Amino acid sequence: MSKPLLDLTQLGMRFPTNNGEFIALKNVNLAINKGEFISLIGHSGCGKSTVLNLVAGLNLPTDGGVIVDGREVSGPGPERAVVFQNHSLLPWLTVYQNVELAVKQIAAKHAGQQEMKGWIQHQVDHYLDLIQMSHAADKKPDEISGGMKQRVGIARALALKPKVLLMDEPFGALDALTRAHLQDSLMKIQAELNNTVIMITHDVDEAVLLSDKIVMMTNGPAATIGEVLSVDLPRPRDRVALAEDSRYQKYRQSVLRFLYEKQSKSVAPVVSHQSAADVSAKLA
Repeated sequence: MSKPLLDLTQLGMRFPTNNGEFIALKNVNLAINKGEFISLIGHSGCGKSTVLNLVAGLNLPTDGGVIVDGREVSGPGPERAVVFQNHSLLPWLTVYQNVELAVKQIAAKHAGQQEMKGWIQHQVDHYLDLIQMSHAADKKPDEISGGMKQRVGIARALALKPKVLLMDEPFGALDALTRAHLQDSLMKIQAELNNTVIMITHDVDEAVLLSDKIVMMTNGPAATIGEVLSVDLPRPRDRVALAEDSRYQKYRQSVLRFLYEKQSKSVAPVVSHQSAADVSAKLA
């Protein structure tokens, strides 16, 4: 049996506060194989974004560690690309130039000096075509819609050729129709590129539609993985057909039961306002 691409072992995160140590995460263990699509779901404050930041290397764990392709994560790296809810495009650059920035970061590994310019152009064109944004290559971010901006953000992340694509509620700020279109696009892209994807979501239907596994987090403090649900639905997936599928409904009910029966929001950490302020910016 092959080793997992991504391995979280005894992962924990503690933050100092005025009232002592705050344990955000504790004993998070998760193995993820190449090409898997994983959704992290749970109530606000359960540490979903903390997990994502630790995998991205934006923060370092106080306990345990993260292994990606046999190497321990000690900081950010191009093998782990992040797509945030806010597209974070540079407003003074065109759509093409925003994606080009990412391509240039890895160009030296894939092309010689003489062929560099042509390789970069080919890669940018490829990823813009993949997200169906070639027609807007010369537009600035303020000239395109929110959904189009998020497409460009995804293209920029994919252009790094990451082993792991990390997505923090990438469609959370979009209207329902745009969200559905981007979910369908993401499924097609992931099938074509076979990326390993970890996505944070609060949307149960989104998690079931997109995922191979849904990782359900317990409430904090000392949040951890409560349950892992394997979603055995054939791909490619059709949202309309799945709406009538009994298996889809069963998976959906399992997640809802965990969130609203097993993890009641009435269980809340008892911290002072000062302590909460110290850690609020670091917790999901």
